[in-house]
Amino acid sequence: MGEDGCFLETTGVEVNAAFRVGPASETSRMNVGVAHSEVNPNTRVMNSRGIWLAYIILVGLLHVVLLSIPFFSIPVVWTLTNVIHNLAMYVFLHTVKGTPFETPDQGKARLLTHWEQMDYGLQFTSSRKFLSISPIVLYLLASFYTKYDAAHFLINTASLLSVLLPKLPQFHGVRLFGINKY
Repeated sequence: MGEDGCFLETTGVEVNAAFRVGPASETSRMNVGVAHSEVNPNTRVMNSRGIWLAYIILVGLLHVVLLSIPFFSIPVVWTLTNVIHNLAMYVFLHTVKGTPFETPDQGKARLLTHWEQMDYGLQFTSSRKFLSISPIVLYLLASFYTKYDAAHFLINTASLLSVLLPKLPQFHGVRLFGINKY
C-alpha cells in the first residue's frame, strides 16, 4: 500500500493519487485488463454499424466481378452469384466454430457456430432476419434473371435450401449425422 492509501487489489502495484475517484479518504480500485464489455464479440458483430450495408456492397461487388468475365452469360452470372454467396454464408455461419480471438468465457463458444453464437442464441432478432431474408431475395433475383430455366432453378433452389434449413430454430445446435460435431 502506498503513502496515499491506493493500490491495485489484484497485483499490489501502487497507484498514483491522480487516479483516485471520489473523496480523498476512500480507497479506489482500478479495473485492469478489461478491453471491451462483450465476453464474445461474435454475439454482436452483425448488429454493429454499417455491417448490413457492407454485406450488400460485397454481394454487389461479387456480382459485378462475375459480370466482367466475358464468357459468362447473364443467367450464369446470377446463378454463380447466388451459389457463391450461399456457399460462403454456409461456411462462415454454419460450419466454422468458435471465435477468431481468445475470449474470457473459457471457451464456451468453441462448440458453437457463428450462427448459434449470434445475439446470444436468441431467435428472430433483426440481424438473424436480415441474414435469412438476404439469400431469399438473391434467390428471387437469380430465378427471375435466369427466366426460371429448369437447370438454373434446380441449382438455385438447392443452394437456397442449404443455407435456409440450418437457420431454422429447430436446427439450433443440431448436428445431422454427426457432421461438424467436434
